[in-house]
Amino acid sequence: MTRLIGILTLAPLAALAGGSNYGITPGSHPNLAGKVTEWPVPTPRFARDPAAAPDGSIFIAVMSGNKIARFDPKTKTFKEWDMPSGHRPHGVLVDRSGIAWSTGNGNGTIGRLDPASGRIVEYKTPSGGGGPHTLIITDNGSTIWFTMQSGDKVASLDTRTGAIKEYPMPGGPYGLALDKAGNVWVCRMGDNKMGKLDPRTGQVSEVDTGRGSRPRRVATAPDGMLWVTYYGNGKLAKIDPGAMKIVKEYPMPAGDAGPYAVTVDGGGLVWANEINTDTVVRLDPKTGQMRVVQLPSSNVGIRKMITDASGRLWYMGSHNGRLGMVE
Repeated sequence: MTRLIGILTLAPLAALAGGSNYGITPGSHPNLAGKVTEWPVPTPRFARDPAAAPDGSIFIAVMSGNKIARFDPKTKTFKEWDMPSGHRPHGVLVDRSGIAWSTGNGNGTIGRLDPASGRIVEYKTPSGGGGPHTLIITDNGSTIWFTMQSGDKVASLDTRTGAIKEYPMPGGPYGLALDKAGNVWVCRMGDNKMGKLDPRTGQVSEVDTGRGSRPRRVATAPDGMLWVTYYGNGKLAKIDPGAMKIVKEYPMPAGDAGPYAVTVDGGGLVWANEINTDTVVRLDPKTGQMRVVQLPSSNVGIRKMITDASGRLWYMGSHNGRLGMVE
């Protein structure tokens, strides 16, 4: 079931894939039917944060179960890999070579899993901890950026050497994305700001998102604009990274229900969710119209969504242990 809600108008480091900077250029699906399919994951112990692979499969981090899982949409089957003791993967992405990278939230590492061989390597953060959280990758695959929520840092990993460099980033850094100029934008949820790191100089600047906004996740649109969920006040915001200013804020349909995940498809349509509802929402920025898609299960608990190469939306229900797809 879906319903429509009208909203009143209230030298680059790498090419831009957009979406969530997960290495897969998002596709476009303008005539979305709103059909939702879900599959129970083998180990549902706080499974989270899906990522699309080049072959179309979907990887997920199983945080409490200490595994990385892979779902094959063709065969509808799962495969799991046990991660090293204490790793507790929070996020995962898959590079163009099919290598899965994960944030070791439990032991302060970045994990490298080769699904073909099953070989796993961990790269330790210089500070030895910091709570590695969300990770993204440059389009050329040379650098992974990740937040260190408990360490108040953002860091880069050289995918060829495993070398990690850390930068101070206050406010409990959470979600992050790259703009078209290669700058790293970070949701500083704890101090109601969006932080911007220039990797060339190491300089950090910021955009104040307002008291109580608590920006949680951010995604880059094909036109270069940033879209941010305000977990604290029930809004979705559009930010111009070049002008360093908030362009527009959209109240989410359920009000103060915890806007959380956000991603943008290849046509510029924005997907977001409210974690206290069992729905996902698609905004057309050209018309201001929001489409709300009711999910088939309850107590879903979406913390991350991505759009695959064909424009389908994927989410992981951290609360109910079900991987979902909207098409």
